[in-house]
Amino acid sequence: MRKLVAIENMSLDGFVDSNEGLGFEWTNRGYSDEVDLFGNDHIRADVDTAIYGRRTYLGMQAFWSDEPTSQDEWGPMTPARELPDRTPGTQAHFEWVNNVDKIVVSATLASAEWRNSKLVRGHLAAEIEGLKMAPGGTMAVYASPKLVHSLIAADLMDEFRVIVHPVTLGSGTPLIPDKAKLALDLLESKVFGSGAAYLRYRVTRD
Repeated sequence: MRKLVAIENMSLDGFVDSNEGLGFEWTNRGYSDEVDLFGNDHIRADVDTAIYGRRTYLGMQAFWSDEPTSQDEWGPMTPARELPDRTPGTQAHFEWVNNVDKIVVSATLASAEWRNSKLVRGHLAAEIEGLKMAPGGTMAVYASPKLVHSLIAADLMDEFRVIVHPVTLGSGTPLIPDKAKLALDLLESKVFGSGAAYLRYRVTRD
């Protein structure tokens, strides 16, 4: 059976979205080329399907797509394809995210136009359970905390791969919803020179 993991950036006080601006500008303090390359080469090395909620999908498409797309929801943004000084890590992620299979979960999107994208509108748990039973590699939810909350409630999450950043937000959307109780086994950890730390946890089920 395929694994379903959440790949997240998280503040020290447990938030993954500041609900301000794009929601993730606070990650700049702990971000570095070292973190970038580790994410490309290690954290997502086994991932062949990326899963997003609507808001994250549109933001990722606006920044990472190698084709022009509407950015009205996000305001001024320089897409990655137009950056004059892409780092090796940025270039590697640019190529990967445009070619990987993508799933967007939304009841309001009319279509998912980014290459290799599938729109899921139906019963979330049934859709994800079917995908987990199908052939393939690891599936990863990127950001999309409200989607993660729904998948936790449905007992479908298998791992959390989290980069904890040296910053607190005070408020926002947390990674783990209120009253959720999970037993976790630590599989990996790594501290980066920027002060960020990587933690990989497996959900333990009796």
